Amino acid sequence: MPKAAHKVVVIGHKNPDTDSICSAIAYAELKNRTTDLVCEARRAGRLNAESAFVLNAFGVKPPRMCTDVNPKVRDVDYRELAGVPGDMSLRRAWLTMRDQKIDTLPVVDEQNELRGVITVKDIATANMDVFDTQVLAKSHTTYRNILETLNGEMLVGSADTVVEKGRLMIGAASPEMMENAMQPGDIVLLSNRYESQLCAIEMNASLIIVCQGAAVGKTITKLAEENGVNMMSVPEDTYAAAKLISQCAPIEHYMTTDGILKFTLVTPVDDVIRVMGKVRHRYFPILDGEGKYAGMLSRRNIINLPRRQMILVDHNEATQAVEGYDRAEVLEIIDHHRIGSIETSGPVYFRNQPVGCTATIVSQMYDEAGETPRPAIAGLLLAAILSDTLVFRSPTCTPMDKAAAEKLAKVASVDINTFAEEMFEAGENLNGKTAEEVFLQDFKVFMCGDVRFGVAQGSYMTPKNLAAAQALLTPYLTEALAKQNIEDLYVMLTDVPHERSFVICAGHHAANVLRDGFEQAPDAAGATLLAGVVSRKKQLIPKLMEAYQQL
Repeated sequence: MPKAAHKVVVIGHKNPDTDSICSAIAYAELKNRTTDLVCEARRAGRLNAESAFVLNAFGVKPPRMCTDVNPKVRDVDYRELAGVPGDMSLRRAWLTMRDQKIDTLPVVDEQNELRGVITVKDIATANMDVFDTQVLAKSHTTYRNILETLNGEMLVGSADTVVEKGRLMIGAASPEMMENAMQPGDIVLLSNRYESQLCAIEMNASLIIVCQGAAVGKTITKLAEENGVNMMSVPEDTYAAAKLISQCAPIEHYMTTDGILKFTLVTPVDDVIRVMGKVRHRYFPILDGEGKYAGMLSRRNIINLPRRQMILVDHNEATQAVEGYDRAEVLEIIDHHRIGSIETSGPVYFRNQPVGCTATIVSQMYDEAGETPRPAIAGLLLAAILSDTLVFRSPTCTPMDKAAAEKLAKVASVDINTFAEEMFEAGENLNGKTAEEVFLQDFKVFMCGDVRFGVAQGSYMTPKNLAAAQALLTPYLTEALAKQNIEDLYVMLTDVPHERSFVICAGHHAANVLRDGFEQAPDAAGATLLAGVVSRKKQLIPKLMEAYQQL
């Protein structure tokens, strides 16, 4: 059964900032309004304080977290095959496999918990074990299974009776020989011979199976009732009944219960492929989030795996993209940064403009589509522009950013200066935050040749909060280097009113690269003051790249 199609994920970069969050939400809504795509905004990391303030201010729910789009079992068009009860007969299991064209059945209990699996191989093994005359007793077969397998009719007794003891016997011999061979409690297959039926009753058989649909006299049935002997009539002849009766045993007697290879709905497909490559099984059970049986997975399902569809906003660097993006189908990229390292398997719609904010581009796309964002979305886009351009102070800011912000402010009924002050104040508040939380509020990883380095940025309206951030982050840099698996690390603490930044750094080359790039030495506190530098994208990164290229 095909699964419901995934929504197209619209997502920004890891450690998302306000532009990444707000642009994803706004662009997903635009796509839903103007195309047949069903899009959902997601986030690739925790919300920072500024973004949380913005979403709360405009009454918009945060996007769901999505840190990995590598395909999982839940993305596969696996087979939603119903589980079968353990008391099902081998014969019924084989017929089910034949009709369903599958060689493995999941055995479940009443709560849909997986108890085991039964395979064609298990059934074949059971059928070869024809010399075990006590198989029905050992497997606690019900009379109902015998009736179903042999197409029989109960003459004396209850179909719900369970075989607890007795051997299987074919009563084709004379009554004298039967007396010597039979034991009380045996199950006897007989023809229509009156004397043989009477002998089986006198020998206290537990069940008499009369073959070939032969009529059974009232005297025999009455004697059977009086002696507690069960009887049933079946249409098959004695030979066919003898061949089939071992298939009456319940599958729980033969099923595999130990070492079952199974997966969950969130098991990565890569892990599934590795397991499948080591074993010869064709089907594997799947469990849901509650540990209940959900379906069966085969190699063919993996081969036909559909790729997740994505739209990337506010980034086009592989180091900043959510895990597994390269296994997905990227439909579009909307960004305002330098052309990065993301590669796609086919052509995509790629819109990259030299403006101060991705939200400005999204706002333009609303205009081009003849759509007006609703007030809450207009507020989000405005907040993103104010955040990325530092209220138009950043050198990345263009007339298009300012014009878009002013237009959006009218739609959202927001005063730009008042709102910006409240937003930055919420973002720079360090109360109760750990160094890691502050560091990850706006952190990005870049590549220059073989060097992998990271740059975090925080914007502050007061010198007091900036100094507090520096004191909190400086001792954390060494730990951050190891956690982020990078060679060099820079933290850009931007003094918004004075349009300058203090940069602290750590790593193999960081101090020399910073000194070479800006010809500026650090102060006594270890920070390098960069007057007029407020933009990571346009002022800091290009200088660092140039310095790295000289290494």
